[in-house]
Amino acid sequence: MVLIDSLRSFFKLIKFEHSLFALPFAYLGLFIAEDGFPDLRIFFWVTIAMVSLRTSAMCFNRLIDEKIDYENPRTKDRLKWIAAISKGKVFQIAIVCIAIFIFSAFQLNTICFFLSPLPVFLIWIYPYLKRITWSSHFVLGIILGIAPMGGWLASRPEWSLEPVLLVLAVWMWVSGFDLIYALQDVEFDRAHELKSFPVRFGIDKTIWFARNLHIGTLLILVIFGIVSFFGIWYWIGMSTISVLIAREHYLVKKFGLLKINEAFFNMNVFVSVIIFFATMIEVMR
Repeated sequence: MVLIDSLRSFFKLIKFEHSLFALPFAYLGLFIAEDGFPDLRIFFWVTIAMVSLRTSAMCFNRLIDEKIDYENPRTKDRLKWIAAISKGKVFQIAIVCIAIFIFSAFQLNTICFFLSPLPVFLIWIYPYLKRITWSSHFVLGIILGIAPMGGWLASRPEWSLEPVLLVLAVWMWVSGFDLIYALQDVEFDRAHELKSFPVRFGIDKTIWFARNLHIGTLLILVIFGIVSFFGIWYWIGMSTISVLIAREHYLVKKFGLLKINEAFFNMNVFVSVIIFFATMIEVMR
């Protein structure tokens, strides 16, 4: 029971379910590189790499932001999950996961191995950025945005237009929904001199900018579908995620902060999963 309770606390600490944001896009890059279902060995190591990197990122984020989370009523409960495990163990898990990530990259190919320090560097600096710049949302977009390129390079260590388009689409999508998510903490961030886009530019401009980022996401995904010569299933998926993203912005506009959690998690998980399956069906036809 102690082990089960510790695992439950750990998964709540790192919000394991949020892996659903980036993992489908890593798989997407892998599937289009393979033009079908990938080799199981590559699929396995891509999965291990993605899960281990994200786990390490969340551990570092929770440890570095411990004081901020304690003072923020919205995030104060996170500390009980750290206490249930201990800060020392959380740090050890973060380091072990970095080692697993680098080893996974080594198992894939040389270019993945040599590029592996880049995402590690980004997840280390990201928690500090809110203390010095309002642009941290866009760095988070980069961290998740490189997932499809990582999936592509795991199979085909060469540059191509398709994964670049996916990187841009995911970067805009993640940056946009993180801007919306940050609206919850505007007053807290301002009172504690933390930097964020909403603090710097205001709520209305933040919503406007997030909306335009998501329009950009949809336009790039349209271009991706055209250059990839995808058929009806992709466009059904595109139509569906367009409705979901529109609903996300409708909820924020109509209900404000009350519906941000639904707009943030429910809608965006569906977006990544739907576009993955729609594309997977096309490449496997």
